[in-house]
Amino acid sequence: MDTSASHSIPRDVGWIEVVCGCMFSGKTEELIRRLRRAQIAKQKVAIFKPRIDKRYSAEHIVSHSDQSLVSTVVDDATEISRLAGDAQVIGIDEGQFFKANLVDVCESLANQGKRVIVAGLDQDYRGKPFEPMPQLLAIAEYITKTLAICVVCGNPADRTQRTTISSERVVVGAKDMYEARCRRCHQPLHD
Repeated sequence: MDTSASHSIPRDVGWIEVVCGCMFSGKTEELIRRLRRAQIAKQKVAIFKPRIDKRYSAEHIVSHSDQSLVSTVVDDATEISRLAGDAQVIGIDEGQFFKANLVDVCESLANQGKRVIVAGLDQDYRGKPFEPMPQLLAIAEYITKTLAICVVCGNPADRTQRTTISSERVVVGAKDMYEARCRRCHQPLHD
């Protein structure tokens, strides 16, 4: 009997999964897919999003392809610990919009035996690491980096190009303000 495959799925322990990439790469879509599978398996699921993200819905996580799941809106990551209750699977969208304490919250939930799945941008519009995502990547057991298609040349894209002028690091928007770009076509704006 081959037991190598049985060691790849944790049992009786929590863990952290991070789904990262640029805008329009399918991060939220992948988060929704994983959470729906957990729901189909009759696991207790709790889903959270930051209040700042009101692009498509105030109460749902929503992918750019219009897939959605009802979520709880929070102002700070510490609320997630309190509101997660007896959920076995915790989904968190737009991780880059949370403060650094998201890392400790995810670590604590995983240490309680929960599966924690966080989706978010790993780079800002300048191509710089977007905290707290790099710190989550460092402690995660599973990492998925999604790629989009560069709108300029069609190559795989891992950067987010801001198409509006603003020096603010966080500007919530969608296709009206951002494009997916490859390394060659990305034109970082320096502050």
